[in-house]
Amino acid sequence: MTFDPAERIERFHEAVNGMDFEAMEKLFAKDATYVSNGVGSLSGREEILSAIRLYFEAYPNQTAVNTLVETLTPLSGRAVWSVRATHSRTGKPLVREGEETITFNEDGEVVSVDVTDYKAF
Repeated sequence: MTFDPAERIERFHEAVNGMDFEAMEKLFAKDATYVSNGVGSLSGREEILSAIRLYFEAYPNQTAVNTLVETLTPLSGRAVWSVRATHSRTGKPLVREGEETITFNEDGEVVSVDVTDYKAF
């Protein structure tokens, strides 16, 4: 299967921004990993989706914007983004800026997401 990693990242972010868990489930490989200096290390599609659900319970009004999405290799790409949200219980605003490198398998499924937040949150 031939695909453009940058386009696939855009599709992944659309699913995340739309809180479309069915689409996210189809995009992640079963044994995917997610590593973030802000969130920690997650392993496996189920653990990743569970963490994303918990995140959106806390921050249901998140808006995320990509400032750059680029293909790095035939199976990877990078996105630079910013996030704005408000915690649902505390009302505390969240501002995040960072980047992530996403690697795919030959079928176009996400096998790893490596996130770097530019500042602690």
